[in-house]
Amino acid sequence: MIDKLLIKLRARDDISAEEERALRDAALPVQTLPAGHTFITAGREVNASTLLIEGFLCRYKDLSDGQRQITELHVAGDFADLHSFTLKRLDHNIMTLTPCKIVQVPHEKLTGITEQHPHLARVLWFLTNLDAAIHREWEVSLGRRNALERTAHLFCELQVRLALAGMPSEGEYAFPVTQIILSECLGLTPVHVNRVLKELRERELVEFRSGKVTILDSAGLRQVAEFDPAYLYLEKRAR
Repeated sequence: MIDKLLIKLRARDDISAEEERALRDAALPVQTLPAGHTFITAGREVNASTLLIEGFLCRYKDLSDGQRQITELHVAGDFADLHSFTLKRLDHNIMTLTPCKIVQVPHEKLTGITEQHPHLARVLWFLTNLDAAIHREWEVSLGRRNALERTAHLFCELQVRLALAGMPSEGEYAFPVTQIILSECLGLTPVHVNRVLKELRERELVEFRSGKVTILDSAGLRQVAEFDPAYLYLEKRAR
């Protein structure tokens, strides 16, 4: 049930059989959650971290007038809140975007991993640093990239992150969310997102339809986005 996490970790470092057992032993049974379910709310004390097994999750913050900003997307194999191990409460909410399967890893188990498996602890620390790198790139998109560029950049990022866990086929991947959700990721109105998607389709770069992203021109899409996957730290090295 943690196979996608292991695939992603082993793409970046060697994980021993003993370390794999420690991760598997730490995970509680799989839970199934419906789409649109906020299962962690800001300010609530948490004593376990959530590993996504299947589906899409997001982190978000909202305002008193109901506006919502999605601050990161999570795909299968991601820890959605590994940082809660040290924070103990979150300043944001975590919600399912699609039906999801998750497992919880109790913080007491993570404490045991940090004490008994120092290399694995460093690998998990890397994951929290990776989250921060993704947040910084999203901040650049929201602050400096125009609507076309930031949409293209998100589609490029998702392709790489999903491929790392062995999920999408060549040039195509499932992303079963509405244009409203997409607008909340991009900081745009749904109407603006609709226009951008139309332009990307007319330029024969990418098509987003029926919950599926089809990349028609990968090189062209990356050029529009000025996408450089270096911030995803894909290289394999000892930590």
